[in-house]
Amino acid sequence: MKPTLLILAAGMGSRYGGIKQIDPFGPNGETIIDYSLYDAIRSGFGKVVFIIREELKEDFIRLFGPKLDGKIDYDFAIQGFQSYVPADLAGVKREKPWGTGHAVLCAWEQTETPFAVINADDFYGFEAFKTMADFLSNNIDDAMHAMIGYQIKNTLSENGTVSRGVCVTTPEGLLINVTERTKIIKQENGEIAFLDEGEPIVLGENTPVSMNFWGFMPTVFPEIKDLFETYARENFDAPKAEFYIPKVMSYLIDSEKGNCKVFESASDWFGVTYPEDKEMVISQLNRLIGEGKYPNKLW
Repeated sequence: MKPTLLILAAGMGSRYGGIKQIDPFGPNGETIIDYSLYDAIRSGFGKVVFIIREELKEDFIRLFGPKLDGKIDYDFAIQGFQSYVPADLAGVKREKPWGTGHAVLCAWEQTETPFAVINADDFYGFEAFKTMADFLSNNIDDAMHAMIGYQIKNTLSENGTVSRGVCVTTPEGLLINVTERTKIIKQENGEIAFLDEGEPIVLGENTPVSMNFWGFMPTVFPEIKDLFETYARENFDAPKAEFYIPKVMSYLIDSEKGNCKVFESASDWFGVTYPEDKEMVISQLNRLIGEGKYPNKLW
C-alpha cells in the first residue's frame, strides 16, 4: 500500500497574524500546501490527511477538494481541544491546540499505512518527499521510523526567533535525541544560538534540525496515545503546554522501542513564521518556477 501524508494544519498562526495555512504565495494563488500536495502525488504517496480545526474544514474542502479529486485520496482529521483527552480531564481549558504529537494522534482513525507528517506552512522540496515515500514504501521494520534533517543555518528567519528540533545522530545516521528549542536566532556576531534558558547557547551552523518532516510505522499510534494521556495529566493546569512529536520519538529511542533514520536533505527548505517572511517565500517559489522545477500553474 502507498504511504499516507499527514499535514499539520490546525495551528493558530499567532505570530503570523492570520491563517497562513491557506494564504496564497504562488503566482496563481497557490498555498504552500499546494506545493506539498503536488510533490507528494508525484513522489508516490497514496493518501493525504489534513489535520485541522473544525472551523477550517469548509475552507479546506473548497480550496483543495477540486484539485485532488481523481489524483489522490484525501480525508480530514479534527484536532479538537478534547480529542483523545482522558475523560477525567474533560473540563480542562485550553488557549491553543495540544501540539504536534497530539495532532498526529487525532489522525489515527484516518491512517492505515506507513505515514509521513509535515507542517502546512513549510516548503520541503520534491527530493525530501521522494526520499520519505521510498522509505515508507519499502521499510519492513515496524520499529524503524525516519526523519528528514536540514542544516540549521538553512532554516532561520531574518524576522525573529524560530522553533526547531535540534538533533544528535550516530555516525550511522540514527537519531540519538531531538530537543525542541523554541527561540533560535542568528545573533549580531553571526553565531546561531537558542535563548530558551538564561544565557544564549551557541549551535554549530551545520547542526541537523528537524523541520517536522517525520516518517512513522502505524504501530506507533498506541504509544502516542499512552504518552499523550500521561502528558495531559501532568500538564492539565498549563494551558499553553504542547505535546510535540520529538517527545514521541525520544521516548521510542530511550525506551528501545524504536529507532529513527535521519535522511539529510539537499532540498530547498523555507517556511513562513512572521508576516515579513511572505515576500521571501514568494521570491523563492518564483525562483524554483524559473528553474523549471515547478510549473507556473500547479493544477
